[in-house]
Amino acid sequence: MIDERPLPVTDDPADAPMWEAALRGELVVQACVDCGRLRFPPRPMCPDCQSLDTGWQKLSGRGKLWSYCVAHPPLLPAFEKDAPYNVAVIQLDEAPTLRIFGRVVRGGAASGSGEAREPVDPSLLVIGARLQVVFEKVADDVALPLFLLEDDVA
Repeated sequence: MIDERPLPVTDDPADAPMWEAALRGELVVQACVDCGRLRFPPRPMCPDCQSLDTGWQKLSGRGKLWSYCVAHPPLLPAFEKDAPYNVAVIQLDEAPTLRIFGRVVRGGAASGSGEAREPVDPSLLVIGARLQVVFEKVADDVALPLFLLEDDVA
């Protein structure tokens, strides 16, 4: 069993720039240098033109709630103290075909202490709700994207 929260590997060349940007509080996605297609999750080859030439594009981090679920109880002991918690799918404004995962959390100052932000009340989760990304540093090399309801953005 996994007793500690699993964290991503951040030094893989395929997605290291994404994790470096997250530590700066920026949301970036891969962009094909040859055809311009944005893609997430990061991968070595463009699915449209098969180019291996990759760049990165900064996005606003704004989007809308496309789907979600509320987990209770969690499957892993590492998430037991967080339950119930939401897992959201966010459709990004600049790239409507891209969807990223995150949690929708309550506003307030960012937590750098490793203390997780509290999820919003599930009754506030409405498909189409406007969201804004924020980042929570959970390790020296990991900042995870979380999302605030637009009305919660300071």
